[in-house]
Amino acid sequence: MAKLYFRYGAMNSGKSTALLQAAYNYEERGQRVLLAKPEIDTKGASQIESRLGVTREVDFLIGENDDARALFHAEREKVRNEGADELLPSDPEDVACLLIDEAQFLSADQIDDLFRIAVLDGIPVMAYGIRNDFRTHAFPGSARLLAIAHSLEELKTICRCGRKAVFNGRLIDGRFVFDGDQVAIDGAAVTYESLCGNCYLEESGGILG
Repeated sequence: MAKLYFRYGAMNSGKSTALLQAAYNYEERGQRVLLAKPEIDTKGASQIESRLGVTREVDFLIGENDDARALFHAEREKVRNEGADELLPSDPEDVACLLIDEAQFLSADQIDDLFRIAVLDGIPVMAYGIRNDFRTHAFPGSARLLAIAHSLEELKTICRCGRKAVFNGRLIDGRFVFDGDQVAIDGAAVTYESLCGNCYLEESGGILG
């Protein structure tokens, strides 16, 4: 049975780099993958960007109210139809894996769609994202992934003090803030810093959430 994987970590833990590496590994072996991300993630438009400077276009974007499984089926059908004349009818090309970046921005229903893709369609799904927002609250997509994913893997990064980072601090014009909308994509004034528990409490005045 194919599985739904959730690979998570704090900001700057190399999630997008790991996703692109996984895609490369599949393709190096002649297998086809599909890449997707939530439409709300406007950073890079329709691209996945890693901190190492590697970018790649996604195969489809998932809108706020979209059926993620239906979108996948449509893209999968394109893959199966490509080059069909050169393939035996009993051996059509198929998708080996679906890779999702910024999975925390998906809804709980869309995460359920990913689970169905793995279990009912037999296609492994690797979802990459962060667990918590800058107030230490779980994103809906991440909370659902933590509840139903077959496999959980933490991608680690370090805080400025050298400890393992587990939280994501939001800065506006270089100053930490602890109020505001859950989603604020990086902009000219908005940046993020990965923090350990000690450093987060130091910046927040001892407040969690």
